[in-house]
Amino acid sequence: MFDIDYAKTPVTDFYGVNCFTEIEMGKYLSDPIIRELKEVQRGQRELTSELADYVASAMKQWALSKGATHFCHWFQPLTGLTAEKHDSFISPTKGGKVLLEFSGKELIKGEGDASSFPNGGLRATFEARGYTAWDTSSPAFLKDINGVKTLYIPTAFFSYNGEALDKKVPLLRSTQALERQTLRVLRALGNAKTKRIIVNIGPEQEYFLVDKKYYDQRPDLRLAGRTVIGNLAAKGQELNDHYYGTIGDRVTVFMSELNYELWKLGISSKTQHKEAAPNQFEIAVVYDAVNLSTDHNQLLMDVLQMVALRHGMVALLHEKPFFGVNGSGKHDNWSLSTDDGVNLLAPGSNVEDNLQFLVFLTSFIKAMDEYAPLIRCGAATAGNDHRLGASEAPPAIISIYLGDQLSGILETITQQGNIAKTDRQFMQMGLTMLPQLPKDLTDRNRTSPIAFTGNKFEYRMVGSSQSMAGPNIYINAAVAQVLQTVADRLEAAQDVHTECHAIIKEFYQNHKRIIFNGNGYSKEWKLEAQKRGLPEFKDTVSALPQMISAQSLALFKKQNVFTKSEITSRLEIYLQTYSKQINIEASIMVEMCRKQIIPAVIRYVGNLADSIAKQENLGLEVTAQRQVITTIQSALNKAIEETETLHVNVAKALSYKDDVLKQAQIYRDEVVVQMQVLRSHVDLMETYTDKAYWPLPSYDDLLFRL
Repeated sequence: MFDIDYAKTPVTDFYGVNCFTEIEMGKYLSDPIIRELKEVQRGQRELTSELADYVASAMKQWALSKGATHFCHWFQPLTGLTAEKHDSFISPTKGGKVLLEFSGKELIKGEGDASSFPNGGLRATFEARGYTAWDTSSPAFLKDINGVKTLYIPTAFFSYNGEALDKKVPLLRSTQALERQTLRVLRALGNAKTKRIIVNIGPEQEYFLVDKKYYDQRPDLRLAGRTVIGNLAAKGQELNDHYYGTIGDRVTVFMSELNYELWKLGISSKTQHKEAAPNQFEIAVVYDAVNLSTDHNQLLMDVLQMVALRHGMVALLHEKPFFGVNGSGKHDNWSLSTDDGVNLLAPGSNVEDNLQFLVFLTSFIKAMDEYAPLIRCGAATAGNDHRLGASEAPPAIISIYLGDQLSGILETITQQGNIAKTDRQFMQMGLTMLPQLPKDLTDRNRTSPIAFTGNKFEYRMVGSSQSMAGPNIYINAAVAQVLQTVADRLEAAQDVHTECHAIIKEFYQNHKRIIFNGNGYSKEWKLEAQKRGLPEFKDTVSALPQMISAQSLALFKKQNVFTKSEITSRLEIYLQTYSKQINIEASIMVEMCRKQIIPAVIRYVGNLADSIAKQENLGLEVTAQRQVITTIQSALNKAIEETETLHVNVAKALSYKDDVLKQAQIYRDEVVVQMQVLRSHVDLMETYTDKAYWPLPSYDDLLFRL
């Protein structure tokens, strides 16, 4: 299975061997060529055809030396997944021979039929051209599937007219916008050294593992990624014995191979542990630039599923595969740093650094408050609707946790009063004076949608199956917009320090309504949030239209992240995706009830009735048994009736195909609600039906057998 004995080989010997890193480039390219490529990656020069040819030749030699026969442009269409088009290196010559060719032209640009990818009205059906363009900032890599090796080239995906058809292009635009405005602020603060700004993220990926033999017997898991029916097992997560518990042998071996495959690709998987629910786990990677980290997370999800299959397991990435136990998220740890290693969200060791820190901190607060509806859209999916606010994930109200100490500092700056330091001493706050701030200003708050954790913000709402691109596009754009205002003010200020203090006070005072350090799960917080005027979009269908509000459109235009047609098309695509996902879940539920559950229960009831009749003939007391039959029969009759109602509701939703918003609303208000009604009857029948008759693996099988 492995090309090396990785258990006996130091990680340093194979880390990144399947990634075309700078070290690998150095074996095939001269130092001047590598320097030119770095300048292209930093946006300091254009990519010439000559440079592309050099790099393409090196990539080809490297890939061929590893045993690759094909290359592909790897991109991220609006399905939320990845896509790839494979071509071999061969080029036929006279005499029936072939050459192995790969030019700069093939590296830079590819073309394929894009007509089957979601476009949301950006183009007509007959307009099929879709182009892929090499993303120089994300290194090429080799994928090894049972010895079959292919060179993968990360690319952007766009239409014939230049519209973005993917998630990468807007992410790169938003990063560029944020870098531009951040540099302006730093220049105004007297920083002439910093040349580049890096938006860093560190995703924490949650997932479930189930035995493949049970997975294969569940049509809902296979087709929808979650169980649409299933009664809770006698034991769940109530004992808190799974979280950070001992990892079993089978999963340990799986995790070892998973790390091996990720490390070969240069993906720095760092942390792994059991999560709160049975058979739920988490893997986290080291922070990296947002574009590269987004690519790596897409690749991680793919590798995760591939390796699980090798071990007879299936990795589930749905946000809520099992009703009644915790679902899975993907925490987005977001920060800003300079090219010389300064984290702009880290408190410094002197007054000037802390002034800078508080400017960026309060700018982030203002951005999240002003653009809260858009930030909520970053976590709006059908799967995430089952998870958000369910005492396992943050509620659908955008708030920020700062911790009492940092909140107290900001309150004092606003009010010009005194602040108690942790050593019980007091410090007078003046316009030109700030305290030295400790590095760990906060505890952690797992109920907060956005929590400040010392030197970064942890956006906890993202669903486990989502691309990291969407949430970070919105965060980047919102922060860039606020920093543009900050830069304008500082550049026009006569006294920059005084203006910084004015900005900190104003931003915090006007937007502190979004700060909440308490329990986000509590009913009291929802009432308090309403009093504060904080918006709440409880579900995907109500949240998504905020993407095209006047405020959002103005933001995207000003920061050059989306054109109006690009963002409007995405709204249509995301609403359609929601409806299609619910349609699949409801349809498979109807099919399972009609073809599996109802026939199985009818057989069981029939056999039970025969048994009772025999007992009656023997003169035995059967009152209790008849009560059981009555209970099952009642649930069965209701299940039959509600199954047909669900089928009718799905048909009604399908009839609104020309009105995507109305269709999504019907799926939410009628289909999803009806699925819950039907499930209550089916799950009741499961509790009374002999396991030998029940046609599906139970939650006990799925969650406690690895």
